[in-house]
Amino acid sequence: MTFAVPADAYDRFMGRYSTQLSAQLADLAGVHGGQRVLDIGCGPGALTAELVERVGASAVSAVDPSEPFVAAARERHPDVEVRHASAEELPFPDATFDAALAQLVVQFMSDPGAGVVEMRRVTHPGGVVAACVWDHGGGGGPLSPFWQAARELDGGRPGESHGVGANAGDLAALFASAGLTAVEETALSVAVEHPTFEEWWEPYELGVGPAGSYVGGLDPERRAALREHCRTRLPDPPFTIAARAWAARGLA
Repeated sequence: MTFAVPADAYDRFMGRYSTQLSAQLADLAGVHGGQRVLDIGCGPGALTAELVERVGASAVSAVDPSEPFVAAARERHPDVEVRHASAEELPFPDATFDAALAQLVVQFMSDPGAGVVEMRRVTHPGGVVAACVWDHGGGGGPLSPFWQAARELDGGRPGESHGVGANAGDLAALFASAGLTAVEETALSVAVEHPTFEEWWEPYELGVGPAGSYVGGLDPERRAALREHCRTRLPDPPFTIAARAWAARGLA
């Protein structure tokens, strides 16, 4: 799945949560000065910014299949090599990087197994491959309150709980099957305060990701009903959304 939406829409919707993951994922991968690193599925560049701070722009490369996100990442990080490419076909030679990271990307890969194999391929032997995915399967993701409300109103089963990596153990199993060694899985945590209900809700109407597509497909009456159901399920503002992402690292 690609995200053909403006970068600022993504920032307002998911960036408010994902920016808190970037330093934690970079820590998990052991990213430090002197390394050359790759950001797979960079989006508008949240993790890219963290990597630049640690190793310098000239030592960071990034890829994303969304043209608007590539354009935004290039504008925000003009000294970083940002390419329009998918995880399944990385445009780099074997053993190019010391570390390859994918933040909130694996679940959207068309072939997650092939994507992680590509991450291993472009990482030199002994280098680190790391990724994280929201805990949608366990109900611990930042969008879980929204999807729970949607399921209570919808006779179907909307949500993102079946994405690869969304459940405990998924990423570790995927990494092992891709040939990575010394695989470890852990959890990363974030907490974001929302000053008003409207500030929380409005980004869901921007068409970002599966949740945005779901809201966009509702008629006005059903959308209004979902909005009000979410309002009744959430605490009075200001309220905090605490969330968890499953993360894994392994050696190429």
